[in-house]
Amino acid sequence: MEKPKSTDEYIKSFPADIQGILEEIRRVIKGAAPESTEVISYGMPGFKLDNHLLLWFAAFKDHISLFPTSSGVDAFKAKLKEFKVSKGTIQFPLDKPIPYDLIREITGFRVKDPARHGSKY
Repeated sequence: MEKPKSTDEYIKSFPADIQGILEEIRRVIKGAAPESTEVISYGMPGFKLDNHLLLWFAAFKDHISLFPTSSGVDAFKAKLKEFKVSKGTIQFPLDKPIPYDLIREITGFRVKDPARHGSKY
C-alpha cells in the first residue's frame, strides 16, 4: 500500500468498523486541540500545534495505537495499567471499548506539555 497523503485517505484504507473508530479518535483529538492541524507523518495521521507534533494514531490488526511521545505515556502511567505501553506508544485492543475520554485527556496534556516544544518531529 502506498503511503497515504491525507488523514482521510488513511482512514478510508480500513474496513468500515475501523474507519468509525479512527474518525472518532480524530474528532476527539481535534476537539481537545482545536488549534491543531492534521499531518501525515511516518505514514500515520498526526496532529501538530505551533509547528510541533502533539501525537499520532494508527490502526493495526488487533489494536489502535496512540503515539503521544514518551511524556504523554509517562504522565498517564497510572491510567494505562490495563493497556500495553512502550516508551511513546499506547495500544488499545480492538476487542475492548476504546477509551475516548482518556485520549481526550492525553491530548489536552500534550497541548500544554512543555516537552512538545522540544520535539524533533
